[in-house]
Amino acid sequence: MKILSVDNIRNADAYTIINEPIASIDLMERAATQIFNWVQKNVSADKKIQIFTGLGNNGGDGLALGRMLANSGYLVIISIIRYSDNTTDDFQINYERLIGISNITINEINEQSEIDDIGSNDVIVDAIFGSGLSKPIVGFIGEVIRYINNAKAITISIDMPSGLFADNTSFEGKGEIIKADYTLSFQFPKLAFLLPENEMYVGNWEVVDIGLSHEYINTAETKNHFIIRDDIKPVLKGRAKFSHKGTYGHALLIAGSYGKMGAAILASRACLRSGVGLLHTHVPKAGIQILQTASPETMISIDRYDNYFSEVPDLGLYNAIGIGPGMGMEHESQMAMKLLIQNSMCPIVFDADAINILGENPTWLAFLPKGSILTPHPKEFQRIAGSWKNDFERLEKQKNLAQKHGIYIVLKGAYTSICFPDGQCYFNSTGNPGMATAGSGDVLTGIITGLLASGCTSGIASILGVYLHGLAGDIAADEKGLDALIASDIIDNLGSAFRKLHN
Repeated sequence: MKILSVDNIRNADAYTIINEPIASIDLMERAATQIFNWVQKNVSADKKIQIFTGLGNNGGDGLALGRMLANSGYLVIISIIRYSDNTTDDFQINYERLIGISNITINEINEQSEIDDIGSNDVIVDAIFGSGLSKPIVGFIGEVIRYINNAKAITISIDMPSGLFADNTSFEGKGEIIKADYTLSFQFPKLAFLLPENEMYVGNWEVVDIGLSHEYINTAETKNHFIIRDDIKPVLKGRAKFSHKGTYGHALLIAGSYGKMGAAILASRACLRSGVGLLHTHVPKAGIQILQTASPETMISIDRYDNYFSEVPDLGLYNAIGIGPGMGMEHESQMAMKLLIQNSMCPIVFDADAINILGENPTWLAFLPKGSILTPHPKEFQRIAGSWKNDFERLEKQKNLAQKHGIYIVLKGAYTSICFPDGQCYFNSTGNPGMATAGSGDVLTGIITGLLASGCTSGIASILGVYLHGLAGDIAADEKGLDALIASDIIDNLGSAFRKLHN
């Protein structure tokens, strides 16, 4: 699914109006109907609905919604914030359509007005500004937003929490922003929804389809995408009847050190569950018995040192390499990793301590095999990219680093972002907070390495690996709950995740 900029969404509206064709007021009615259907499904009719509107088309959506709710038996209070003498044509049409409807009270709010009390059992609908805002909200409109945010009622924002910018950071101007519990976004998610700095404003968000032109959407250019199931199914591979283990590749994992063999076990088990044909895991001598017992399907490559990685095995056998889980940062490990980078003829997946080593040796980034994949969490990413002022700047750093070095960067977290060397960026839709647990990243490294070895391109391995990892975590959370979920639960549910996608 594409993530379009505000300008592109505005163009999609205009294209739809001209080419469907449909009048703009009827497109607004269609959008309001989708919001009405959501509210009717999720909000009981005994709730009082308090709708706050601006004077533009977002406000027009709010007026149309209020009319539909009142006609369905809801008690509706509409508070129109009169910050100007001007309104859009579609706002005015919907304002006039409210005349004579029972169950609606209309208040006009200006700088001298007092706002009606908002009860804790009420539901607030924010239809003040939507996604078209270009400057921070201050003054008396900001005071209205503070009043809404201080209320104890549930808040639903139409298209965008008022005051939040869709395509840029919202915090440099220090304006007021609605803190929504739910955001119902028209046709597409907004880029702002996917960045941590906006979590407290966006709440739970959903996309509502308002029937914008698919012809326009298919040709619209964007570098940002949201990964959904329909994007994943076409890249799944089946298995031929006469295939054999050699058909699905041979992976090498370099993982584990004294006291951290669990990371090697998790990565190895996850790699095998990803569908790879053969797996060698290179471990220090102290880890032989541990790994052999915990993962009998894994072949073992044994380091000369007892407690940590110090030498590169023969690389001629392998289609893909993963390095880092539980590896440690001994000097010998760093020198061995440098040799690995210099001698590998296939892409390498770098995680955990392997990324920390790159952070201490940033010039090595220029020599990584093309198509290599880095899977940092934010702190690890900071070590290789430097600090940032906001999450939009962090995203740009991620894109720039991927393009500069011809690599793929998988930044782990909610809506894990995957930046490609061509500047494209994909945000994942699966996963849950229960996966914020020790070993979850080791599992992801194993999955991506296995997919890469089995024949997936670096881009497909990254996208499919992240999606499967999150989907397996979602299945595990349904059974275990968020608090009790552990990394092994993700591995145990990879089979169910594959099955769910194939079915």
